[in-house]
Amino acid sequence: MNRRSALRPRLLAVFGAAVLLTSCSSTGGNDRRTTDGRTSHWGKDMGAPEASAFMRVTVPESATEVQGAVQINPREDVYLLSFVTDEKTAVKVAEDLRPEKPLRTRAQNLPSPTELFGHLGLAEPQGEKGVRWAGVCPPCVGDSRRSKVQWIEIHTLELDAGPTRVYMQAF
Repeated sequence: MNRRSALRPRLLAVFGAAVLLTSCSSTGGNDRRTTDGRTSHWGKDMGAPEASAFMRVTVPESATEVQGAVQINPREDVYLLSFVTDEKTAVKVAEDLRPEKPLRTRAQNLPSPTELFGHLGLAEPQGEKGVRWAGVCPPCVGDSRRSKVQWIEIHTLELDAGPTRVYMQAF
């Protein structure tokens, strides 16, 4: 094997990595270009009311620090909702989603594949110590209230002062 043919796989790997990084990089502002040239962006004037309406979740009246956002994507939009409430209310919100399993701590804290909650100024819940999680496909469990929601998940995190932050994500 000559030197040129030995170098070829390395060059292809470097080229492939460069193409991948370029396709995943931001096009400026909050827009991200997808591989087919379309962009995703954060919906203007779309926040907690739109997210809670899509998820069919009522934010508790006693909740504080209510935030939400909608990421508009070419295939499916992502809805985010977060608020702080007491632990008992957070569990009731999770139970209303009708997950097959109740809120539970994952065996390990997982790195987030996305940085969605960072848009709200929050750390991604998957990486937080002690976070509990539940997820559900509403159509799969016959939840007709959420027939347009393909997936919804909730993370709860007890804060230092006793209340619980609720993170919700749906598409």
